[in-house]
Amino acid sequence: MTKQQRINAFVKLGEQLQQRPEDLIQIIQFAQHKNPWYTPQNVERAIHAIAANLTTEKLTQWLTPYPDLSSTKTVGLILAGNIPLVGFHDILCVLISGFKAKIKISSDDAGLTTYVLNLLKQIEPSFLDAFEIVDKLKDFDLVIATGSNNTSRYFDYYFGAKPHIIRRNRNSIAVIGGQESPEQFEALGHDIFDYFGLGCRSVSKLFIPKDYPIAHFFEGIATFNNVTEHFKYNNNYDYNKSIYLINGDKHFDNGFLLLKEDERTASPLAVVYYETYETIAEVENKLKLTKENIQCIVSEVTLNVPSPVFHFGESQCPALDDFADGVNTLDFLFAQQ
Repeated sequence: MTKQQRINAFVKLGEQLQQRPEDLIQIIQFAQHKNPWYTPQNVERAIHAIAANLTTEKLTQWLTPYPDLSSTKTVGLILAGNIPLVGFHDILCVLISGFKAKIKISSDDAGLTTYVLNLLKQIEPSFLDAFEIVDKLKDFDLVIATGSNNTSRYFDYYFGAKPHIIRRNRNSIAVIGGQESPEQFEALGHDIFDYFGLGCRSVSKLFIPKDYPIAHFFEGIATFNNVTEHFKYNNNYDYNKSIYLINGDKHFDNGFLLLKEDERTASPLAVVYYETYETIAEVENKLKLTKENIQCIVSEVTLNVPSPVFHFGESQCPALDDFADGVNTLDFLFAQQ
């Protein structure tokens, strides 16, 4: 296949995902029975975010700096399953670049990735020989693996001798300037609650001006109160609330989200940590020191930081060139050819 043929195939894939064929609707409805976190709303959200990037204009512009390649090399992909179709971007990078792929799908995936790959083969049969879904990786030339801090040590041990991208835990940060409107806080609510806060692009920590009234923030996110209707989220909320009450830990509680002052970045589910600050320069220094733990930052304040910064409400809809961990996957692939 030429690069243009691959682009055309992914454009058609995006169009068909947007059209929601009957078999896809059924998979969306049943996904939550295999993985309770994969609610229809969250699966729909993930599919829409993917399809929005699969246009001729966006894919062509994204791939313009790279040659038309048909590689003989095989990339081993180990995909995460924390949110629906979270590994699609890696699959896209590998296949649209002309590489072959061996794909190990997370057991949490609920059949979504397999469905999308089968649909791609129907659209463009030339992809039949381009990838393989496997239970165990072997016979590959380079690897892209995504997991936790614990599994990353395992990946380093087994794959360290191969050219690789190994991703670890990261979280995202919000910086509140103090002048935000209720509408902006509602947009921030999506950065916190979409996918129940399980993604690396989910905001797990706030920086708040000293003496800022927390009630303003809580009022802005009030529309997300139905998140506790999900039993697994609500169990986490109740558990963490109980721990804080038993331990006498100071915290804020609006009935569906707990705010606790803490210097750490990664917070438990249904909890967002926060720190107060007096100057933006103080925040910028802290963000620079912890950049290795940060996926992205959302803020309406202008920040001089190394991590990518988005407006409130934009963290969960990355563009094609918003590469995880700031590592350009396409550059990595073509450097190995």
